[in-house]
Amino acid sequence: MPKNDALDASPVARFEQSLDELEQLVEKMEQGEMSLEDSLAAYERGVGLYRRCQGALEQAELRVRLLSDPDRPEDAQPFGADDGA
Repeated sequence: MPKNDALDASPVARFEQSLDELEQLVEKMEQGEMSLEDSLAAYERGVGLYRRCQGALEQAELRVRLLSDPDRPEDAQPFGADDGA
């Protein structure tokens, strides 16, 4: 059975691969040389890649919160929260 490298890669590698593919897709779309059908297909693929990246970032944030205080993850502040300091 063939090996699927995307599924076998670590979550970080999958995130980086998805982000790289998304960046390449955006660059190609910005050139404006794609047909409407190709543009729609690229947009659809881009939305999927964006969602995969967003999910990976949410999982990473959860891991950091749990590592920060595993007994009280609900008390963790979102990244970038202004603590008034």
